[in-house]
Amino acid sequence: MSQSEISSDDATTEPGLGRELMKRLRAGDGGLIPIMIGLVVLVAIFQAKDSVFLSAGNLTNLFVQATIFILLAMAEMWVLLLGEIDLSVGYSAGLGGSIAVILLDPQFHWPWFAGMLVALLVTTLIGALLGTITIRLGLPSFIVTLAGLLGLEGVLISVVDHQGTGGSISVQNQVFYDIVNANLSPFFTWIFVIVGVSVFSYFIFRKDQRRRSSGLESVSLAITVIKIGALAVASVVVVLIFNTNRGSFTTLSGMPYAILVDFAMLALGSFILTRTRVGRYIYAIGGNAEAARRAGINVNRYRLIAFMLTGFTAGMAGLLYASRPGGVSDGIDGGNLVLLAVASAVIGGTSLFGGRGKMIYAVIGGLVIATIYNGMALLNLPAAEQYGATAIVLLVAVALDSIARRGNAVGR
Repeated sequence: MSQSEISSDDATTEPGLGRELMKRLRAGDGGLIPIMIGLVVLVAIFQAKDSVFLSAGNLTNLFVQATIFILLAMAEMWVLLLGEIDLSVGYSAGLGGSIAVILLDPQFHWPWFAGMLVALLVTTLIGALLGTITIRLGLPSFIVTLAGLLGLEGVLISVVDHQGTGGSISVQNQVFYDIVNANLSPFFTWIFVIVGVSVFSYFIFRKDQRRRSSGLESVSLAITVIKIGALAVASVVVVLIFNTNRGSFTTLSGMPYAILVDFAMLALGSFILTRTRVGRYIYAIGGNAEAARRAGINVNRYRLIAFMLTGFTAGMAGLLYASRPGGVSDGIDGGNLVLLAVASAVIGGTSLFGGRGKMIYAVIGGLVIATIYNGMALLNLPAAEQYGATAIVLLVAVALDSIARRGNAVGR
């Protein structure tokens, strides 16, 4: 059958909007729809239990909590897309944050940007080292990065305790502290969001339009408009939340700078994955490494790049992790952080089997994890129940991913 005949058949049998959505959901291609529905359900439950949940102050706090989960999930995504895993990102982040705090202490007189760059360089090199060992020795990334987790925990304890401050170090640099604890003005919050939504909407529209005009499988124009409209409405709601006065005795409003960091990393990660050779090859290797190798792709090179990107992004998470409480300690629970990183990425829709995922999935997954922890903390529920709820959500997400993969395999 010719392409024109296929296009003609599609045009005459094009389903309605509702049927198109249901078709995509049944095929395991629902995108963010299932997890967004789940997020709305969680919000409704917590609001019904405690009316404070949807207050501007609590929601802003929730978004700030989510920034660290989101960055850790983004870090994990680079290797998950290859079908690999990095169990060291929690302690890599902790070590990066600790190095920045130490270098920015007045006794060392480092400029704030230099201290942060060195911290990011260290975490990137950690990723490169673990990636090199995994690739050159042909070892499972699970084992190599588990060893990295244990080793980095020891290094972190040694670095922090060596400062002779009782196992904790306070942030002394105001710029570093303000990354999480200061805000844009309400006016610039509006400017930033308007520009950001406009740019993202343009790329969404262009991507869908290009696929439709090329005769490739794509969503209808109506779905594209709905996606852009939902993005615009959600952004306006978020701005109104941020710009509400959250202070009791002084005015406190505007978007926290930590949100800007996450937006910047989302834009950078999405650009690399969708607009560069690195991103295309990472997807190809994760989908079928042998086929990628036969196509002439230097598989080991791009696996190494993915591990380095994981280290760099973990370092960014570490900077926020250290900035939020205004310091670091030798008691950082990097093991728990990496589990939450994997959970956030998978809950958002990233496949554990490689080849499928987007950076926006890390954002949604991080918000789900933050919502669970924030809501249960408001209800004064014990940590055991928080972990249990996260486990259930993670199991459901992995089960849905497995079902979707089987459905796609049957469809082919």
